[in-house]
Amino acid sequence: MRRIVGAVYVSLDGVMQAPGGPEEDTSGGFALGGWIWAYSDDTTREIVRSYLLGPPYELLLGRRTYDIFAAYWPQVPPDNPIAARFNPTAKYVLTSRDLSPPWHNSHRLSGLEAVRALKATPGPDLLVQGSSTLYPQLLGAGLLDRLIVQIFPITLGQGKRLFGQGTPPASLKLVNSVASSTGVLMATYEPTGQMPPVSSLS
Repeated sequence: MRRIVGAVYVSLDGVMQAPGGPEEDTSGGFALGGWIWAYSDDTTREIVRSYLLGPPYELLLGRRTYDIFAAYWPQVPPDNPIAARFNPTAKYVLTSRDLSPPWHNSHRLSGLEAVRALKATPGPDLLVQGSSTLYPQLLGAGLLDRLIVQIFPITLGQGKRLFGQGTPPASLKLVNSVASSTGVLMATYEPTGQMPPVSSLS
C-alpha cells in the first residue's frame, strides 16, 4: 500500500496560496504571491530536496494546482531537477472534469474512493503539492499518512488556507522538526485518528 504525503508551505496564519510567485495563483484577488523566497536558506532548500528530489513518488493534485503545473512545468528544460521529476512521473488529479490540456502521464480520479483504490495499489508514495482543497478531504477520509509543513514567520491575512472549510476534528503527532536560520519551522506530522474527547476545566 502506498502512503499519501503532503508537503506544503504555510504562513503563520495558515495561508498556502501562491508561495512561489506573484502570478502563480491570483484567484480571489490574491496579490501577495512569492512570499517564501525572502526566507530561503540552506536548511529550507535541503528539506525541499529531501522530498522533491529524494525517493520516487507520483503526484496527487487538485484541479487548480494541476492546471497551474500543466501550464508551467512542460515548458521547463529537462535539466531542471524538479522538471525532470514532475514531467515524466504519473500525475493523479482529483476532479470531476476532463483534463484539458493534458499533461504527459496524467490520470483523472473521480472521487475519494478512486484515491483510496489507488492508494491500495503497489507503487511509490503519492506526493501532494499545492492543492489546498485536498487536505480537508484526505484528512476526513483517513487517507493522509504524513504532512510536511514549512511554517514561515509571516502573516498574509488572506488567501487559501491549508485546512479550510470542511476540515474535520483530528489529532496528529509530531515526528520531526527543525528550524531554519531565517525562522522557518519545518515540522512533519502523522495523523493519529480522531481528536480525543475535550474535557472541561471545571
